[in-house]
Amino acid sequence: MNKNKILIADDEVDIRELLGDFLGSEGYECILAGDAFEALEKFKADPDIDLVMSDIRMPGKTGLELLGEIKEIDNNAIVVMISAIKDIASAISAMSKGAYDYVTKPFKLTEVSQIARKAIEKRRLILEVQEYQRNLERMVAERTAELHKANTKLNETNIQLNNALKELDETYNFTLRALVTALDMRDAEIQGHSWRVVKYTMEIAGILGIKDKKELKVLEYGALLHDIGKIGISDAILNKKGQLSPEEWKEMKKHPVIGYRVLNKIKFLEDASQVVLHHHEHYDGTGYPTRLVGDEIPLGSRIFSVADMLDAITSERPYRKAMSFEIASRELKRNSGKQFDPDVVKAFYSVKLSYWKDIKKVTDRDSDSWEIPDLEF
Repeated sequence: MNKNKILIADDEVDIRELLGDFLGSEGYECILAGDAFEALEKFKADPDIDLVMSDIRMPGKTGLELLGEIKEIDNNAIVVMISAIKDIASAISAMSKGAYDYVTKPFKLTEVSQIARKAIEKRRLILEVQEYQRNLERMVAERTAELHKANTKLNETNIQLNNALKELDETYNFTLRALVTALDMRDAEIQGHSWRVVKYTMEIAGILGIKDKKELKVLEYGALLHDIGKIGISDAILNKKGQLSPEEWKEMKKHPVIGYRVLNKIKFLEDASQVVLHHHEHYDGTGYPTRLVGDEIPLGSRIFSVADMLDAITSERPYRKAMSFEIASRELKRNSGKQFDPDVVKAFYSVKLSYWKDIKKVTDRDSDSWEIPDLEF
């Protein structure tokens, strides 16, 4: 296997050689640059660089300028900033401009190793998701064309059509499951979240009397993929134990838009992308990203919002322990008409609390065998 490549840019010889020697001993191939100009040329010359580590303060051109130029070349490039203690504000600002994370001088080599490993894993995950998307779009286009052509043939071709549809459904099922599993595994403390909110969402939809198969599929896809946009959010922010800073919270709030942009490019997920885009809107208009009010918010997003809050309160999170369903029930009632659609909250209360507790138990037990809904043409 080829070694992962790390480009290290720092005008201090001792620091860049220390990082190069250490990361080289960790199994990485390190490319060293003495300033931003040299780093940019080496980045352009080698498309296989997995991670760039750049000092913020360098003569002639700063690390922040280098960050911008690298992102213009490859928006998916992973850049970690190296800063002195006094440059922390600049480092955090760099993250809002696309940097993955930062390390401070004097740094601990174990911390550098951990950040490098996570950053390269993030790069791998991004590239895999893009490849999934390209393959899925190509496969759907190819299979759809084949099926339309086969439809004009004699009745004996029906067996071939059914086999092709089954193959496509299985590939589609595997791809979406892989995406959601990969996202859940980024944060072990909320593993299984996507599967639970799907079940809560579909149960509430049933109570509300939604029976249209297409509408239910859109809702199920939207609930399943609601957090797909978090692939664009730094692990340092996602897994932070304490309260997010204003800059970090601003970055976190981008994930519905990122998710929408990913799903809206896939034809059969266009409608579901609307659920994803608006799943953090509030009924009273105080949510994000577009501050929609009341029925302006898609019904699917309003249903999901209640399901998401239910699971968020009753599940372990990095910053707190899981709380009871009784506490979740009180919070839903307290925020009815504010954060949540009163009719959706009413649907939640139309069954006993034990009903929702049982759903969580069953979903946690059976999440490994959860099936993605069949694809329809």
